[in-house]
Amino acid sequence: MIKGKVHKYGDNVDTDVIIPARYLNVSQVADLAQHCMEGIDDNFVKRISPGDIILAEKNFGCGSSREHAPLAIKALGISCIIAKSFARIFFRNAINIGLPLLECTEAVDNIQSGQTIVVELNSGKIKNMDTKKEFTAQPYPQFMSEIIADGGLIEYTKNRLEK
Repeated sequence: MIKGKVHKYGDNVDTDVIIPARYLNVSQVADLAQHCMEGIDDNFVKRISPGDIILAEKNFGCGSSREHAPLAIKALGISCIIAKSFARIFFRNAINIGLPLLECTEAVDNIQSGQTIVVELNSGKIKNMDTKKEFTAQPYPQFMSEIIADGGLIEYTKNRLEK
């Protein structure tokens, strides 16, 4: 179960605003995280608490295929992203590093910045703790749930090779 405060954004949040290109030479993900969303929201990093959740409209993560974008988001402590839709390469990069994403139009339309939500990844249930409204996203297939639970594709693969 994931519980966090919501930070909401609009359509077409691209990887250039998630992590501007001038920081792509930063090698430590903790340092990279300090510039997360800098291209769209200068105060984002200052407002984040571990476990917070990003909500966005359509096409979150569009633009270049840089893995730095989901890495910066995860390293900052964002626990989940819920959007109406995601760019496909961003979606795969996020799953590969163990950052959960859910698509749920109703949740995005009915949840506002600053509200607290609870997300159950296994069932896809999303509950707004402020309004008590509930929404349902499509849960992941079992193998993707395992990738996320293991912390990403590398750890998932290591765990499978050890068996």
